[in-house]
Amino acid sequence: MPEKKLFEGSVSRLDVLDEQGNADEALDPRLDDTMLDNVYRIMTLARTFDRKAIALNRTGRMYTFAPCEGHEVVQVVTGMLLEKEDWIFPTYRDHAAYLARGAPLEMVFEYWMGKEDGLNFPGSEKSAPPSIPIASQIIHAAGSGYAQKLKGTNGVSVAFFGDGASSEGDFHEALNFAAIYKTPTIFICSNNLYAISTSCSIQTASESIAQKALAYGMPGVQVNGMDPLAVYVVLKRAIERARNGEGPTLIEAMVYRYGPHTTADDPTKYRSDAEVQEWRKKDWAVVYAKYLEKKGIWSAEYQKLLEEQCTKLVEAAVVKGESYKQDVAKMFDFLFDKMPAQLQKQKQEFEQDLQDRRKAGLLQ
Repeated sequence: MPEKKLFEGSVSRLDVLDEQGNADEALDPRLDDTMLDNVYRIMTLARTFDRKAIALNRTGRMYTFAPCEGHEVVQVVTGMLLEKEDWIFPTYRDHAAYLARGAPLEMVFEYWMGKEDGLNFPGSEKSAPPSIPIASQIIHAAGSGYAQKLKGTNGVSVAFFGDGASSEGDFHEALNFAAIYKTPTIFICSNNLYAISTSCSIQTASESIAQKALAYGMPGVQVNGMDPLAVYVVLKRAIERARNGEGPTLIEAMVYRYGPHTTADDPTKYRSDAEVQEWRKKDWAVVYAKYLEKKGIWSAEYQKLLEEQCTKLVEAAVVKGESYKQDVAKMFDFLFDKMPAQLQKQKQEFEQDLQDRRKAGLLQ
């Protein structure tokens, strides 16, 4: 018998804006001015928050922090497109997604200041806390999608993760499970080219992360993660597909992490300043601003006023975040829906220890 081709598939790459801020007429989603403006404003607020958080860490006022500068588009557009019934499963670099879903600035600061209440914001029931172990949240998103399918809801689940997570077993298990059971799950890989200091080029032999979707029987697409219009188009398609019962999608968003992996990292050890500057030319703050200027939304005065507004909001949030006093025993309260007896006992012993230390003058 002659040899037969078993499978033939491909993945596409989507860009809507070029580097001069011109939109492809055939692909432009033609969002209204209010939506275009809101996306830019929330991304600017997220970047202002991000830079302030780094400053707080450097001056000893906040713990180790993972900057999201360069990742804002994917997080903000996703947060704005999702409905209340939809779930998100973020990493430690996805705080802009919380802001897009309405999280108060001060509460996000509180989380990074080590206060358990930080992400317990109004309406956060379907926003999972950041996952610190790499790729574990991808499985959670697949399971959440399966649960929503069993319940017959119209919700979707979104997993955010980086290129480094695609080398973990959890990534492959989650995609395989989601594809088999056609769960309404959207897997968003923000490929910033580095898993800490490990270049994507030595992490995978694939030309893209997106093509890994084909092995599991789901669509895969690569998108310019600096382009809000392109991200909107790709995400809208994936969300509609999930809500229609057609199963999961893998999206690879090409982004760049302008800052360090975390405030404990020195990126100059593994990448050049020339590379960073080349990516600055592609930044949404440059390209998307040009597009908004052509639409009559953006101007130098607009930018100046917006930055002033964002700075005031962030500075006020820092004051609130640093002044918030939390009962440290609350750390026991967020592990289970109904606290098991063993954990109740541990909490009581902890509270007694705190009381004894205060009496002895060892704590305030």
